[in-house]
Amino acid sequence: MTIKPLGDRVLVKMEKEGEKTKGGLYIPETAQEKTQMGPVVAIGDDEDEITVKVGDTVLFDKYAGTNVSIDDQDHLILSMSDILAVVTK
Repeated sequence: MTIKPLGDRVLVKMEKEGEKTKGGLYIPETAQEKTQMGPVVAIGDDEDEITVKVGDTVLFDKYAGTNVSIDDQDHLILSMSDILAVVTK
C-alpha cells in the first residue's frame, strides 16, 4: 500500500522503543512510551510549507498526528506544525 500525504502533511515511520532497560528489565509494549522521533517516508504537495525532505529524521510532539498501519508497520501522518526539529547525527 502507498500513502501520499496531502497539503502540509508528512508521513513518518514510527521507530520501536527498546523492550529492555539498561538494567535488563523487560518492559511490556503497553507500558512503553510512544516514540517521538522517526524518518520521513513521504511528504505532501505544499512545497511552500514543508521544510523537511524524505529521509530526514524528525522530532515531533508526543501526541501529534494520526496513526496508520502500512504493511504491518506503524506510521504517523503529521502536520508540518507538529514537527519540532530535524535530527542530525
